[in-house]
This record gives sequence, structure tokens and C-alpha cells, in this order.
Amino acid sequence: QVQLVESGGGLVQAGGSLRLSCAASGRTFSGYTMGWFRQAPGKEREFVARISWTSGNTYYPDSVKGRFTISRDNAKNTVYLQMNSLKPEDTAVYYCAARPSRVGVSTYSYWGQGTQVTVSS
Repeated sequence: QVQLVESGGGLVQAGGSLRLSCAASGRTFSGYTMGWFRQAPGKEREFVARISWTSGNTYYPDSVKGRFTISRDNAKNTVYLQMNSLKPEDTAVYYCAARPSRVGVSTYSYWGQGTQVTVSS
């Protein structure tokens, strides 16, 4: 059974940093893309970052580019999201997700339970 377990959320002041972790288990994730998403109250879920487990290639939307960094540790089967220069608008529940890295596949199959990040001004 696939499990994605996020941790590392919390309360931080604007300008501060947090590192989120996503511990993945239940299958080999080689050939998968791992993503981070977030959802603030009353807003739609927003894509934050993704990384190819095999190649390590990454992608970010403009809203977080230069501030957030996604990485993975193959030995620990863990994906990280380093968040720097945090802003109050980064406040949300952050989710880890996984999908096959295949052309035409954009739907994430597996999701974690989420971890709350709150940035105070």
C-alpha cells in the first residue's frame, strides 16, 4: 500500500524558512514524478513544485521560483520542499503527491494527508 507522509509544517514569521518532508513507501518510485501542492482556505489547490524521481529534473511556478526548492533522497525514499523567504500568502496546507512520469499522464495517483504551514506577518 502506497503511503506519502508529510511532516515539517508549522508557524513561521514572514521572511523565515521551513523544510517539508514527504516520506514515501509501499512501492518503488523510480519512474514517478513527485509533486508538492498547497491549498489555502477558500482557494483552489495550487501546484508548487515537482521533481522526477529518476532524473531529478525540477519545475516550479513563478509564484515560488527562486524561493522554494524541491529535492529527493533516494536512499531515504523522501522528497523535500525547502521554503525560504516565506510570505503570509504562502500559508496553506501543503500536500505531497506522486504520479507516473509518462507522456500524457498528468493526474497524481497518490496523495499525502497534508501538513499545515502558517506564515505570520
